[in-house]
This record gives sequence, structure tokens and C-alpha cells, in this order.
Amino acid sequence: MNIQVVGAGGWGLALARRLALNGHAVRLWCREEDDPDRLRATREDPRLLPGVLLPESVEVARDTDPAAEMAVLAVPSHVMRAVAAAMPFSPATVRVSVAKGIENETLLRMNEVIEQAAPGGPVAALSGPSHAEEVGRDLPASLVAASADPAAAEKVQAAFFAPAFRVYTSDDVTGVELGGALKNVIAIAAGVCDGLALGDNAKAALMTRGLAEITRLGTACGARAATFAGLSGMGDLIVTCASRHSRNRRVGEELARGRRLDDILGGSPMVAEGVRTTKSAHALARRLGVDTPITAAVHALLFGGAEVGAVILDLLARGPKPEIR
Repeated sequence: MNIQVVGAGGWGLALARRLALNGHAVRLWCREEDDPDRLRATREDPRLLPGVLLPESVEVARDTDPAAEMAVLAVPSHVMRAVAAAMPFSPATVRVSVAKGIENETLLRMNEVIEQAAPGGPVAALSGPSHAEEVGRDLPASLVAASADPAAAEKVQAAFFAPAFRVYTSDDVTGVELGGALKNVIAIAAGVCDGLALGDNAKAALMTRGLAEITRLGTACGARAATFAGLSGMGDLIVTCASRHSRNRRVGEELARGRRLDDILGGSPMVAEGVRTTKSAHALARRLGVDTPITAAVHALLFGGAEVGAVILDLLARGPKPEIR
């Protein structure tokens, strides 16, 4: 299959490598600031994925291929609209979002953004517990390809599927995309737990109640509750809250240690999607009247000037409630 990967960040590099190893003709689109000449020559980005080499068959380019059968959009959620609008897709191109976010201005999911910015043609999402640092080294991972078009989901599944990269299909695009986006907010809170050394019990409770919160907001948006018990929900939540590779968990950990948000974000070449997603999730919950206390606490910490200790005390001081509502 002729496949265009748009974006040469860590995830774009890992996915381009996976697709090339699967035998596809892959063109990796780079921005000028990504230094395509260096990447073309060395086949590696030591800042993002040290030691992970692109196969020689991957074409590194500054231009796109309008005839591509599939376009994998591996760019941050806040630039997805502009990038999708600039891509010369054909009506037959399957557009696949691998970004995990919710647009701040519109509160739209990435598939919705792509459908608005580049209408015409099938759209899908690929999501699940899958850090680029491990996928790039061929460690096992399992993900979900979701689309309202079953043929598109199956085409994405077939393109990526490998023994160490198992891909399942789903038609619950809303659930798959929201699970991937909202877990990043909970991961920031999990990082705060780690930074304050609140213990395993507290972190387990936070993750479990976080999943309940994700499910409440997701089902209010039209997703199926069962989706959040799967790879793109619970699976992604576990890895993002626990992994040393998690940028969102690290943001919370550093905040708990007293660092300023701007300093934390400025010190990493990779994007922590949960920071922007917190704004969108908080606004979406307020619009729909959904109770999301952990999201509200993270929002207060990131954007409301709240102190870490006060946020924790407010969460712990909430009144008694039934577990299942």
C-alpha cells in the first residue's frame, strides 16, 4: 500500500517504521524545522527516539503524495486542522488520526476536525496504549482502529497489523478518541500523586475514579461505556499514568515538585497533549453538565493558579457518594 505519514515527531517516526517493516511504500512528510536532510541521511532522530532507525525504504520528503491510499496524521491536536486543510488528499485516501486531543476552540474530536478541514473521503482513528519509545523498538503493543466506515477501520487494521503490533477494530469513534484524549488529563493528576509520594493506594483510587469520570463524560458525548473498558480507555489510561515515558504524567510530577508549567513544557521537545486537553475537557463537561472533579482539579492547577496542596485537599474533602451512579 502507498502510505503517507504526516509528521516526523516520535510517534510519526515509530509508525512510519512499523508500516515500512510491514512492506508498505511509506513517504514521511517533515517540516523544514524537523531537518529532513539530516533525517534522510542518518535515518534517526536522537532527540526523540535515540537508537531507532528508519528503514531505507522510507522516503523522507517535504512534499506530500496526493495519490496516497492512506494518510496517517501524526501531528499534535492543536495543529491538526491547519495540517489537514493543507494536505492534497484524494477522495479515496483514508485519513487516519493518531493524535489524542480535543480542539480547544470547537471542542471537536480529531476525526471531526479532519472531516471539517478536509471533507470527502473516509476518516479513522488509531489509538491505544502505545508509547513511541517502545513501538519503535518493536516491543509488543495493541491498539484500536476506529471508523464509522467498517471498511476504513479494516484497512487501517490490515496496514498496521503485525505480531508485535496487534490492531483491533471498532465503530465507536467517539469512545476511542475521547478515551485517548481524556486519559491524558487523568495522567497529569497521577503525576501529582507520584510527585507528592501519596502512595499506591491513592494512585489506584485516582486512576479508577478517573476512568469513571472519563466514562461519564464520554457517554454524555454519545460513546459506548464498554469502549472505555478496552484498549483505548482503560488500557491507555494505565500506561499513561504508570509509564516513565509518559509526558503527561511527568508534567504532574514536576508541578508537584514546585516547577512552573512553562518551564516544564519548554524543557521537552515532545508535546504533552493533556495540558491543552484539560481546557477542552473542562469546557465540555461544563457544557454537558457532567461531574468531573479530577478534571476540574487539574484545570485549577494548570490554569486557575491553585496550589497543589489546596487542590488535593479539595478533592479529598468531597462528600460521600455511591461508587456506581
